[in-house]
Amino acid sequence: MSQNKRKSDTSDVTTVKEGPATKHLAMEEDKMKSLFNPKIWDPKFQDDLKETIAKSEPYNWGSITDLVDDDLLRSVRKEIENEIHFTLKETDIYKVNQSGDLANLSGLNWEDLSRLPNLYKLRQILYSEPYRKFFAKITDSKYLSGKKMDMSVNTYTKGCHLLTHDDVIGSRRVSFILYLPEPDRKWKDHYGGGLRLFPSVANNIPYTDPCAKLIPQFNQIAFFKVKPGYSFHDVEEVKVDKHRLSIQGWYHIPQEGEEGYIPGEEEAWVNNNNSTLSQLEFNLLQEFEYPKDDRKTVIRQSSPEEQQLDKLAENLVKLNKEEIKELSEYIDETHLTAEGLENLQKTFLENSSLSIDNFLNKENSEILSKLIKFRELNEECPKTAKESKKPWETAKPPHKWRFLYLDEDEFNNEMSSSSDGTEKTELDSRLYELSQFLQSFTFKKFIATITCLVPLTQSVIVRRFRPGNDFTLADKIQLNKNLNNLMECILEGTLSLSVFDDWENGNVGGYQIYMLNEEDNGDDQAVVHDDNGESVLINKPASWNSFNLVLRDENILEFIKYVSWGAKGSRWDIKMLWDVKDVDDEEKENGA
Repeated sequence: MSQNKRKSDTSDVTTVKEGPATKHLAMEEDKMKSLFNPKIWDPKFQDDLKETIAKSEPYNWGSITDLVDDDLLRSVRKEIENEIHFTLKETDIYKVNQSGDLANLSGLNWEDLSRLPNLYKLRQILYSEPYRKFFAKITDSKYLSGKKMDMSVNTYTKGCHLLTHDDVIGSRRVSFILYLPEPDRKWKDHYGGGLRLFPSVANNIPYTDPCAKLIPQFNQIAFFKVKPGYSFHDVEEVKVDKHRLSIQGWYHIPQEGEEGYIPGEEEAWVNNNNSTLSQLEFNLLQEFEYPKDDRKTVIRQSSPEEQQLDKLAENLVKLNKEEIKELSEYIDETHLTAEGLENLQKTFLENSSLSIDNFLNKENSEILSKLIKFRELNEECPKTAKESKKPWETAKPPHKWRFLYLDEDEFNNEMSSSSDGTEKTELDSRLYELSQFLQSFTFKKFIATITCLVPLTQSVIVRRFRPGNDFTLADKIQLNKNLNNLMECILEGTLSLSVFDDWENGNVGGYQIYMLNEEDNGDDQAVVHDDNGESVLINKPASWNSFNLVLRDENILEFIKYVSWGAKGSRWDIKMLWDVKDVDDEEKENGA
């Protein structure tokens, strides 16, 4: 996985400098306090809330209802609805409507103030000294900056979501969300859009499933102390045609000239606490990561098998009749004719990628389609890791990916309908047999023929991406250091087996993206993998019976977009990885 930080839903954080204009707008303390619920100034309320937060699980968090003067917040909501334009933004980690002309409230100028006086007033009181001291007390956060303001307006509509992350970017100390859904109607659990909190197995390793959830209501604030490697949370997908409007903000470490400022504190915090996603390359993640990246060396270098593939890749020999017959037991024969193989090879050599429709033959396609549809329509899909039944397991941790996968070792080790709940169904058996075919030496010969590359290792995983649950976040390839003369690339194959339609427009996710890795090393910036940007190289919707090959280097990111709750069914696929060598390159090195 790459050292990727995800960008917050804001633009650059602004440090506010006082001048005549801001002094003129400064609010008297009594007036400011009157715009909050009086209960928050009660010492007993503060002490009780502080104790509740300290004892909360899975980490220190809390919420306050009816926080702000009701009239003020209703006016703020009207201003946002009337004056702010939202643009749908979608990346590997979120789908949300962001304010295009006011992405960050810290950027308010006088023109904005004339349009948004109540929003400005709200920002003033939320960063006022008395309120910051109150917040610092209840969260046990020492001092919080009033200069470094960091707020944005977002609205989650149907299909919007934010996947698991820990909010550790820059100098953030406390995260808060002030909710502004429709004020006179209760936001219900089945609407989605809840704030979900995840416990941790270890530092930087969240559990697959959340243990706490807050259902947002108008004039309610949720907040938590940013704890690197532990403050994991997400926003579940909104499932209805309603607007979950909110103001997201952060309190930062004090800046120079402020009370509580410590020289070098912010720099030390930033250096030591990069976003958790930047830790994904380290051994700790790999220890807790499933399925494992266990590309097996299936063909030894200088072995007879390698020499056979060398000759195929050099086009010195062709697949023989027995091999064509073996391949045709699964692959449609139109792809196995001399002309078919030549066309596939030509396309791959020109593009370093290839897409084959109707890949499986009619018999296998019809059987698998029937079995997958039956499971989708007649068997309840497990929603949590605990509900998964062997031989299916849940991929983890959830700040990298989440999907169901067929554990082939479990499939092999357990008897049909064993005592521990393992159930081998006809579908599981068919998928397992197909996986074994894709791992066969004959199939590797097919791959060598159409790519002119020699696969020396392999990894094959049968996957199911469930609606409202599953995804993979963008990652880089991990090169194999154990073999010599390998290309600094990986050959990836994906056999898509999604039986239902409605994937083409991308509205329900489930598409596979390959894109350039455009990193930004700015201080408070983080890499965003935008699937609508110019950096997108390949965008493949989920489909039925299509096989895609991509030769991918370290500069190419790949992900499967979160599958929406509104999808008709799961995205099913089989993912393949091969470390490969290029025969032509080897000949050049040897002076041939």
